[in-house]
Formats: sequence, structure tokens, C-alpha cells
Amino acid sequence: MARLVSGSWANATPDYPLPPLSGGRNKPVRTRWLARRRLCGHACAMRAVIALALLLLPSATAAQSIQTGRWDVTSTAVDLVVPGAPAFLLRMIKGRSKSERKCISPIFSATGVAALLAPDPKAQCHIDSQQIADGRYSQTLTCPQKQGPPIKIRRAGSYDASGFAGRLDMSGQTPKGAMSMILDQKATHAAGAC
Repeated sequence: MARLVSGSWANATPDYPLPPLSGGRNKPVRTRWLARRRLCGHACAMRAVIALALLLLPSATAAQSIQTGRWDVTSTAVDLVVPGAPAFLLRMIKGRSKSERKCISPIFSATGVAALLAPDPKAQCHIDSQQIADGRYSQTLTCPQKQGPPIKIRRAGSYDASGFAGRLDMSGQTPKGAMSMILDQKATHAAGAC
């Protein structure tokens, strides 16, 4: 590691021995080293500090990229509690699936599963917290309603390059009382272009 001498990294001296300055085969080695130090100076030191910071920050680690193109996110109703809704309607919905298509561009595919977990902009949901690491994800969202307080959504599950599988737990308040829904979700890459 170099020590800062007289306020400039360009003049830094290394903590390890340098090849001898005079004569022999080692002279070109030392000359090249000194020339690199003069050219590089502060910029190289800053690059080293930034690289170290990126390695140490957990949020800066590279996301596992996913394939570009069309993805299907399928949600299956597991449990529904909606005050005022007819019981036969809730029984009909339970076990049914609905698919949402997402088109992932090359830019967003680099962000990994976060691109698939992003809420639909039309819903105007706000991501309160999100953790995606080591094949597991968790996410909490707040989504506005036309009437009443916002709906709270919690998602958790596992992911890999082929998609994700997990559970969504939604809770909120309706004019007739507390509402909750539990959905199983799965995202898979679909054939074809967007």
C-alpha cells in the first residue's frame, strides 16, 4: 500500500522494496514503474478506492441477469377475505390464475429479478422496502385506493435466472371492513418477442 507523501498520490512511496535504480536489468522496470506513477497519480488512487467500495457494499454487487424478451407472471388466488363480496364469487376466484405479461429490455435484464418484481406503473404503488440477495427476495409495497387507506402488499420467495416463485400477501381496508388476499406467484420466460 502506498503512503501519502506531501499531499499528492503522485509522489507516494510504496511500502514494498523497489527494484534498484542504477544499472543492470532492473533499471527499465523501475523506470516503467515511476512513469506509470507519474501518469496515473490521483486518478489511479481514486479508481482503487471506488473499486474497493464497490466490492464491500452489498447493494453494489452485480445482479443475476435474466433473459430479455417476454415474461409471464402468473398469480393464483390461495385465500380471499373481502367483506361484502358474495361467498360464491370468492369460491369461484379461489384457485384461479391470472397472468400478466412483462417485456424485459436488455437494459432492465441486467437488473435481474428486480425487473420482474417492479410494480405496474399504472397502479402507482410505492416500494417501501426490497431485498434481493442469495436466491431470495422480499418486498413491501404501499398501493393507493380510490377510497380509503392504502393497501399493504408483502411479497417473498425465491428466484434464479429462470424466474421467481413466491407468495404475495395483500391487506387493506374496504368500506365494509378489513380485506386480505393471498396469492401464489410464479414468473417464467415465454417464447417469442415482445
